[in-house]
Amino acid sequence: MTVSKALRDEPDVSAATKTRIKALAEQLGYVPDSTAQGLRNRTTKLFGLAVSSSADPFLSRLVLAIEEQACELGYDVVLAHTRNIPEREDACIRRFLARRVDGLFISPVYRIATEARVYQELLARRIPTVLLGQAAPFCAQFVCVQTDDLPASCALTRHLLKLGHKRIAFLAGPPATPWARERFEGYRRALRESGMDVDDKLVFQAGRTPEDGAKAAAQMLAESARATAVQAVNDLVALGCARVFLEHGLRIPQDISLAGFGDIAFCDYFQAPLTTMRQPKYRLGSAAVAAMRQLLRGQRPEVKPLPAELVVRASTGSPPATPQLR
Repeated sequence: MTVSKALRDEPDVSAATKTRIKALAEQLGYVPDSTAQGLRNRTTKLFGLAVSSSADPFLSRLVLAIEEQACELGYDVVLAHTRNIPEREDACIRRFLARRVDGLFISPVYRIATEARVYQELLARRIPTVLLGQAAPFCAQFVCVQTDDLPASCALTRHLLKLGHKRIAFLAGPPATPWARERFEGYRRALRESGMDVDDKLVFQAGRTPEDGAKAAAQMLAESARATAVQAVNDLVALGCARVFLEHGLRIPQDISLAGFGDIAFCDYFQAPLTTMRQPKYRLGSAAVAAMRQLLRGQRPEVKPLPAELVVRASTGSPPATPQLR
């Protein structure tokens, strides 16, 4: 009993005794059994973290922040990848529940449906859950941490308009994702502020990957869009678009300006350093852990969207006298 209390740092054991016991434990290589401790305390000191892919340069910073700060609180993080597949997300969440995790961080796999059974189960079980991204109808009851995407996208479009661009193409993201819809709405509002309407011939369905951006850029070239600037839904789409433009002999920004969203790690090292909106990725992860701490205490946190910052680099400039994208 004395050994157990000393290793738990209980106050009714003298400092000298604690020191001797901890020295012997270290000498013998003793490691406390966290499973046994969890049975006694009815906690596992585990968080489940489900993301589409930790290779995603946006999510990787969130994962880093969550893991670092969870460690400081004495928690381990179990990571799973959903690959943006709803069925895989369900399986990941159920594995977390089987391991009795104390809380969940989830980057949702967005879908058109208004309900998702596994999220209803989380509500019924009252599992502390924080969403990494905007809520959608199927997960609207949960706390979420997010970037304030709409005004950020609006500011990016305004930047291109101030440079003198009138024909700004938009490479849109997956239709089911709230962040993609908000970024398109920001683009639309900025155009309307300038007395312009969205030209459907300048809106191209892309996605979220460089491959999606490359396909959208090829479509723009094939359709002679006559745009002088391109605003992409995220940086990966913008970089895929840039590769196609450069392969076709277009200069950035002399022939066409290009802007992204997110400010992922290598934006500043591209052939034409990318103008973008800097999302507070690490701060979002910190906000997620802070929200989780409140949920574990039985409180409902109020989390406000975090603002993004315009970062102007060499990929945007004044429009050419004659549009080259035709």
